[in-house]
Amino acid sequence: MPCATYRLQFSGQFKFRDALELVPYLQELGITDLYASPYLRARSGSQHGYDVTDPNALNPELGSPEEHAALCEALSQRGMGQILDFVPNHMGIGGTHNVWWRDILENGRASFFADFFDIDWEPLTADPPDQGKVILPILGEQFGRVLENGEFKLAHRDGAFFVRYYAFELPLAPRSYAVILAPVVPELAGARGDQDSLVLELQSILSSLEHLPSRAETDLEKRKERDREKEVIKRRIQRLEEDCPACRELIDRRLRKLEGRAGDPKSFDELEQLLGRQAYRLAFWRVASEEINYRRFFDVAELAAIRMENPEVFAATHKLVLQLIGEGKVTGVRIDHPDGLWDPKGYFERLQASCPEPVYLLVEKILNGDERLRQDWPVQGTTGYDFLNLLNGVFVDRSQESFFDRVYSRFIGRELDYFEVFNTSQKTVMLLSLASEVNQLAFKLKRLARGSRRYRDFTLSSLVFVLREIIACLPVYRTYIDPERGEIGPVDRIVLESAVRKARRLNARTDPSIFEFVASTLLLRDEAVDPERRAARLQFIGRFQQCTGPVMAKGVEDTAFYRYNRLLSLNEVGGSPDRFGTPVETFHQRNAERLGQWPATMLATSTHDTKRGEDVRARLNVLSENPGPWRRAVFNWSRSNQRCRRAIDENDGRPAPDPNEEYYFYQTLVGAWPLEPMDAAAYETFQERIQQAMLKSLREAKVHTSWITPNEPYEKAVAEFIRDALDRDAPNPFLDEFLAFQKGLAFYGMLNSLSQTLLKAMAPGVPDFYQGSELFEFWLVDPDNRRPVDFQKRRAMLASLRSDTGAPRDSLLARLKAEWRSGAIKMELTRRALGFRRDHSELFAQGEYLPLTASGQKRNLIGFARRHAGQWALVVAPRFFTRLVQPEQFPLGEVVWGDTLLHLPPTSPLSWSNALTGEKISTSAQATGKGLLVGEVLKTLPVALLAASESS
Repeated sequence: MPCATYRLQFSGQFKFRDALELVPYLQELGITDLYASPYLRARSGSQHGYDVTDPNALNPELGSPEEHAALCEALSQRGMGQILDFVPNHMGIGGTHNVWWRDILENGRASFFADFFDIDWEPLTADPPDQGKVILPILGEQFGRVLENGEFKLAHRDGAFFVRYYAFELPLAPRSYAVILAPVVPELAGARGDQDSLVLELQSILSSLEHLPSRAETDLEKRKERDREKEVIKRRIQRLEEDCPACRELIDRRLRKLEGRAGDPKSFDELEQLLGRQAYRLAFWRVASEEINYRRFFDVAELAAIRMENPEVFAATHKLVLQLIGEGKVTGVRIDHPDGLWDPKGYFERLQASCPEPVYLLVEKILNGDERLRQDWPVQGTTGYDFLNLLNGVFVDRSQESFFDRVYSRFIGRELDYFEVFNTSQKTVMLLSLASEVNQLAFKLKRLARGSRRYRDFTLSSLVFVLREIIACLPVYRTYIDPERGEIGPVDRIVLESAVRKARRLNARTDPSIFEFVASTLLLRDEAVDPERRAARLQFIGRFQQCTGPVMAKGVEDTAFYRYNRLLSLNEVGGSPDRFGTPVETFHQRNAERLGQWPATMLATSTHDTKRGEDVRARLNVLSENPGPWRRAVFNWSRSNQRCRRAIDENDGRPAPDPNEEYYFYQTLVGAWPLEPMDAAAYETFQERIQQAMLKSLREAKVHTSWITPNEPYEKAVAEFIRDALDRDAPNPFLDEFLAFQKGLAFYGMLNSLSQTLLKAMAPGVPDFYQGSELFEFWLVDPDNRRPVDFQKRRAMLASLRSDTGAPRDSLLARLKAEWRSGAIKMELTRRALGFRRDHSELFAQGEYLPLTASGQKRNLIGFARRHAGQWALVVAPRFFTRLVQPEQFPLGEVVWGDTLLHLPPTSPLSWSNALTGEKISTSAQATGKGLLVGEVLKTLPVALLAASESS
């Protein structure tokens, strides 16, 4: 079990050798396990590694196998582990590196890898000529325009032929080579004679092509024959071209002729016929939303899903990762997007069974609301979004919800109901980017309906509608009905029944029998059905479960979270923006529950996928404490920026941005504004970051513009608004007012950040630190949160803190407080807390969790103790700092805390030592029992970590 993990994002700008240099730094920071982003071979230039093209090779762009081995050895020598982010759901199919996918494009269903990918070879949406083909939505325009513009180019090498479309190079089906080669025969014969050996060889090649097994063949022996013979044919073509330069010239000329001539539509007919003979159909990229026939990762056409439930696929994709685990180089695995798998539990069981011993296994499972991780999964926990939202919530002042609602509603000019936004946003993506997935589900449901006289008259459109309505009412990403055994648990039954009821209530005019049919299908009612129908029903349920996760992700995370902007710190992956904060009692209850059920789960506060970094959320949460100043500020800012708005004809003359977008902008600016002064270059970079984040928010919201249909005039008007609002080269009342407001908020946000850092480091579970987060970082949504980290600065700072160890502790802490904007105070807290945790690993892995309460004048703090084998640790982390002190005043000592007392259990020690400051503190005996005066505990730092043993 790791004590603490540190996430590193590998890319062409951060390689194995860069990580190797950081190992001593990470260990000194208190990290025990490196948590690596995917580093198996991915598409060339990948910035994230999730577009894996070969799961059995390291990514050469990140370094050599020797450099990877050196990194693993350095970790091992220091007793550190390595958790690898692994992608079992999909593969990258862009570019030319995925040989499995390219084999499918060349050979269709006859490919050995045709069953590796989740392809519907006979979609009901396809015309007969397109049956048995993969739809490739890669074209920038309609097929006919692309064709007649001469944008398709033909190429050949090593005896094979290809069609090129800009960066895409696609193999041609071997049988279709005849379209290219047959017209060459009479030209070659005319030059060399009918009986020339090269002419006869070319004729023989054409005969071999004609007898090649069809690409529709699925018989194993026929597949083998085709695979063998097509390679023989390619070698023969290559030799022919090598032996006969004139023949190669004729082939080149034939290819140029096939490419057609711009302005002569008829000249493209043969090329159209050639492309029509392929195992794929080239299509306009917009076709993907309705007609794509392979499962994707969300709506990304270049990430094709694989059938991991197939044992052959599992074996073929896990060779390297299992080898690394067996060699001890990888000590843990993070599973990306488990909700995309056909049978997540079955996959986890297979993976664990394939390892020499059970491996530390984490899953990127997004738990919504009160959802819990499945107890029967053989995993150690999640990647920590559930903890992130739990922890974030305790820094939101629940008592101010009504006031905050009124500020938001008044500013945007209307009241927003979150469930309505949640519901309509999911239906939006099901109508737009994910329509094909819902349509395919409806086709499967239609086939089931046809088999019943009670349901056979349901129209396809009615089934599509009802499916959309039910999915949009699901409160979780997916259910986990066993698709093989057809077993449904009580939790899934409740979730589905609730979703159907809600959808039916929202659509009272829709025939209720359609809802009844879908419900009976999903809930496996009427067990008397024949085996064939039952198997079809389980196929539908499996597909339904794989579909709902992407809908939730794209509809909620990537749509609703950009439409409902009440308090952006709540709009986080796995979060519920309608829940305005978390009671401290709930925080303690969940911590205790986690200790008992998932003691090794990950605790995150920032990740590569969070909408905002932890320090941005810490700042924004301050707004909830005292919304009065926020109300005054945001309305003043809006009036000052009236001059920056542009009326848009395409928007019925209304100005851009709209009030909801403007509210989003001000929160983003407040949260992301840097601590240090910015020179011209830094300020330009900051403005670009804000522009990029705002453009993404506009397109994700899909209100005035979108990724599919960009509204360039609207986007330009918003960009100009931001540019003018942030102009500091001319008098700018808004910017003057903003900076005065932001300065105070930044201080309180810093205090929030220190509290949440300590709570994460000490809570049950394994604290994870996203790269760079040991200092204050104000990241926005990706790609902003994946920018390069200045590790040189961090290493130098840690070295400076180390060198100050011999100096008086008071003087160091005073300097850290005075220079808090440098972030050194957060780094010092992090290394002290993690060092303590590492030195007392059993206490935190096995120790009891004891919630503590406070009494007195100032009770706005969170306290808990950990106890094991006579050893104690006690954590004190204040919150709602605006109630305690003025800006730039640290909440320290009796003058702030007065008589506030932290109550301790009767059996707790009498003497304590502060692990952060070195101070000694004694328990105070009160009429109400044993306790610690908070003013003494928080005399030097705004948070405290106390240690004691029962012998003291």
